Amino acid sequence: MVRLESLPDTGTVQNYVDGRWQTPSGNNGQDVVNPATSESLAHVAFSSPSEVDDAVEAASEAFEDWSTRPVEERIQPLFELKQLLEDHQEELAELLVQEHGKTHGEAMGEIRRGIENVEVACGIPSMMQGGTLLNAAPAIDESAIRKPLGVFAAITPFNFPAMIPLWFLPYAVATGNSFVLKPSEQDPLVAQRIFELIDQAGFPDGVLQLVNGSVDTVDALLEHDDIEGISFVGSTPVARQIYEKAAANGKRVQAQGGAKNHIIVTETADLDFAAQKTVGSAFACAGERCLANDVVVVEASVYDEFVDKVVAISESQVVGNGLDEETDIGALITPEHEQSVRNYIEAGISEGAELLLDGRDVSVDGYENGNFLGPTLFGDVTTDMVITQEEVFGPVLALMPVADVDEAIDVLNQSDFGNAASLFTGSGADARKFRHQTDIGNLGVNAGTAAPMAFFHFGGRKDSFFGDLHAQGEDMIHFYTDKTIYIERWPDA
Repeated sequence: MVRLESLPDTGTVQNYVDGRWQTPSGNNGQDVVNPATSESLAHVAFSSPSEVDDAVEAASEAFEDWSTRPVEERIQPLFELKQLLEDHQEELAELLVQEHGKTHGEAMGEIRRGIENVEVACGIPSMMQGGTLLNAAPAIDESAIRKPLGVFAAITPFNFPAMIPLWFLPYAVATGNSFVLKPSEQDPLVAQRIFELIDQAGFPDGVLQLVNGSVDTVDALLEHDDIEGISFVGSTPVARQIYEKAAANGKRVQAQGGAKNHIIVTETADLDFAAQKTVGSAFACAGERCLANDVVVVEASVYDEFVDKVVAISESQVVGNGLDEETDIGALITPEHEQSVRNYIEAGISEGAELLLDGRDVSVDGYENGNFLGPTLFGDVTTDMVITQEEVFGPVLALMPVADVDEAIDVLNQSDFGNAASLFTGSGADARKFRHQTDIGNLGVNAGTAAPMAFFHFGGRKDSFFGDLHAQGEDMIHFYTDKTIYIERWPDA
């Protein structure tokens, strides 16, 4: 395993508070386990409420000075952090694979996406500008001035432990706030390594804090009087709870929930291209991502042909350790999650879906203790099945024939979720209909995964998002600041 300089000989994951590494003192905890080998990599001790208090207090004290520093000064450590992330991308990716299970290529792509958010946040001097109107009233000029608010916190998930913290952290500190990160307890080592780089980047002590923990740690953050806002990414039930509890405690909150994403394939689509991108979208990161398109709605005239292509490509996918170069699909995060996905496969079979490809019996030589599932395909699914309604979060893809694009869009809009969807077509009319009629936050046309670049916000609607302002891009500036209206008159002028 990549060696963390801040990890003590005991192997206990560390907090980072007020510029110093500390071992959490809570009584509860769990091991960090390599999903491909079942090897224990480290131990996470959960932070006590008093340790959360210490982190927030340090952040509050740091905010008083940090918020008054010139914006050009605030972004200099971000420039340094960007370069450090670039320089250490390979080792971060190796560590990420070992504690999460995804492939090396997927890990490199994730870290690149995180770096892009740091790059965008370095543009805060122009992004944070307010507006000015001369002569808004007789002899009066009026301005809107953006101001930081205080301490913000983010609670981030296991599936993108490098990228998602960087959806929030760079924007929070660039706008003049201080920040507390609570990473997933399942794979916190990448976050600790990023904070080692943060420690080198030149941020003042207290501006950035790392606290490890579980439910009690999250509750302490949600209830803390000195935290102004909370960002969360995770499942829909938890996102809803986070949203309600944070709002009840008077905080700004953005809570990204789960998803059930669809692909539409029309008879005018390039079927080979669409099949390749469909498999990539469904099975990348072993399906453990909120942008995985795991239901494909296909015009009946090309359904059989398209299914044959998807089956052939899926059969060629290699399941294995993410550090092995030939691996296409890595391990699932825990044995419990693997069993959850297996339960969904059983549900699909019991509900009468056609099992086109069964990934349950996959074996990986040398990694018999890993949490592996092969690609699994269902055909002729219907909208009333569990596997078409609920988020599986595994390498399971369902295919459904429909009469036309109108019916396909109806299928999308029936879903309780509204995270992402993709359309494969050769028709501009179909693309325009898709753009205007779908109730979805991220849309892609002839793109397998509708993943926004860092300078656009990450959309989401219905049960996929709770809040008003999304992650990434300009939305983050609005979330982390408030506008003071400044009205000015000089009677003698």
